[in-house]
Amino acid sequence: MNSALFFCIFLSTCINICLADTDNLQDTCPTATTGKQTVFINGFPCKNPNSIVASDFKSSKLSSPGDTDNFLHSSVTFNTAADFPGLNTLGLSIARTDLEVSGLMMPHSHPRASEMFFVSKGVVIAGFIDTQNKLFQKTLQPGEVFVFPQGLLHFCVNNGFNSAVVFSVLNSQNPGTVNIADAMLEFDDDTLNKLVRKIKSVAALEVNAHGIQNATLTRF
Repeated sequence: MNSALFFCIFLSTCINICLADTDNLQDTCPTATTGKQTVFINGFPCKNPNSIVASDFKSSKLSSPGDTDNFLHSSVTFNTAADFPGLNTLGLSIARTDLEVSGLMMPHSHPRASEMFFVSKGVVIAGFIDTQNKLFQKTLQPGEVFVFPQGLLHFCVNNGFNSAVVFSVLNSQNPGTVNIADAMLEFDDDTLNKLVRKIKSVAALEVNAHGIQNATLTRF
């Protein structure tokens, strides 16, 4: 009986340790970008502490707009620990989304991260779809934030008369992106326009006194 109880306590402790996030063992661990990688680990090796400099913790990658001259009139620029050394081991990555008028970011998901979606410029419709096929969608003004839960399909569309800029923070240094729409569906201009109109029509319901909190988006 005692041995069985001890085993259960030991097993429970091991499970808790495995499920817990690992804390950093040093103050900083910028990505070592020099040399060929010969050891493959869950993350990136750290630089020699003696070679760490302030520029490891600064990035200008998101200061310039992305190329929106494409079918969707949108662009996403990611900045992860692979090209921003200071992010290594912090469990963070950042992104910039540029949307021309009626520009659309197709439904996609991040299997390893939730996303904080901050509108810097323009008017943007943002939403996600849960596992019950319920749509949660809001129209965002500059300075407002929306949250996309980990692993759920989400999207955004420019609902203003000028270009829009959005910055995101994700709680993984390698969030991953699953573009289900691109992989499974073929879109032409007509289908794309219908999808944008569908999203905007749902957003228009927000003018009601109580607003729309959730709905079911069919044929999405």
